[in-house]
Amino acid sequence: MKSTAAASASATAGPPGPPVKARPSGSPKAAAPQGRRIRRQLVTSPWLFAAPGLAIVGIFILYPFVSTVINSFTDKRQLIEGKYVGLANFRELLHDDMFWIGLRNSTLYVLVVVPALVVLPLLLALLVQKQIPGITFFRSAFYTPVVASIVVVGLIWVWMLDERGLVNAVLEAVGAGKVGFLSDQWLLLFSAMGVTVWKGLGYYMIIYLAALANVPRELHEAAAVDGAGPVRRFISVTVPAVRSTMVLVAALSSVAAFKVFSEVYLMAGPAGGPAGEDTTLVMLVQRTGTGLTGRVGYASAISVVIFVVTVALMLLVLRADRKEDK
Repeated sequence: MKSTAAASASATAGPPGPPVKARPSGSPKAAAPQGRRIRRQLVTSPWLFAAPGLAIVGIFILYPFVSTVINSFTDKRQLIEGKYVGLANFRELLHDDMFWIGLRNSTLYVLVVVPALVVLPLLLALLVQKQIPGITFFRSAFYTPVVASIVVVGLIWVWMLDERGLVNAVLEAVGAGKVGFLSDQWLLLFSAMGVTVWKGLGYYMIIYLAALANVPRELHEAAAVDGAGPVRRFISVTVPAVRSTMVLVAALSSVAAFKVFSEVYLMAGPAGGPAGEDTTLVMLVQRTGTGLTGRVGYASAISVVIFVVTVALMLLVLRADRKEDK
């Protein structure tokens, strides 16, 4: 009886099918949500890391820039909301004598300071590049003005160049007489340029040292074998090897020179020297746009002009570099 029941049960159940396998955890249906989560993290994670920096740039750079551009088309004053005046501020600039004085001084600053900061730090880097005893002391000494506060540096040079300062005392001692470094219009401006060059020498020297370290010694040795002297090796080997660095230094120094403020302000005073003849564009922005009666709209228009000129300087330097590459 039992065998008959078992046979009938097996006949009812039918032939045995394929064994049922358990679905693995890594099946497509289970992996789809995990894959979407990974792709989402790959997209959002970089933005999360960059968010603090982007927030700082947006708050302290982009927002002031956009606000300045908008204000340049208004007659806004301190504590008073202005109204839209179109290009009136820019038209007024064309008839403002102080604007042209500031533009002249800022342009002259670029023409004098930039060539000095391109060539002199390179020569200084060549001097301190050699590994000789005590060279570390000289590297540190040349770099010390860079880390010093510009206010401290400016005041020190004011005390030295004053009529009763150290420089005039030495000139008097040798019978040359006193020189009005801080009272003559052009001497004051060129004295400020000298301070700018003196303070920037160490900074650009470090940039050149990094570039000179990548110049193969074999090039100098081959030039020396061919009979080239130190000057010829400098012109034919060193300068071409660091040309891209020279372009970088020219771009950085030209923008900084055109926006000069602290050196001239400390040495010429808030008035900008005798009759304001040493005023730069940034000093004009500070003088025009600050105070209870400051013309924020007009100062913003000057700031826009400074921005346009600095961008033009950068483009000119880059274009000159590309022409030399062709």
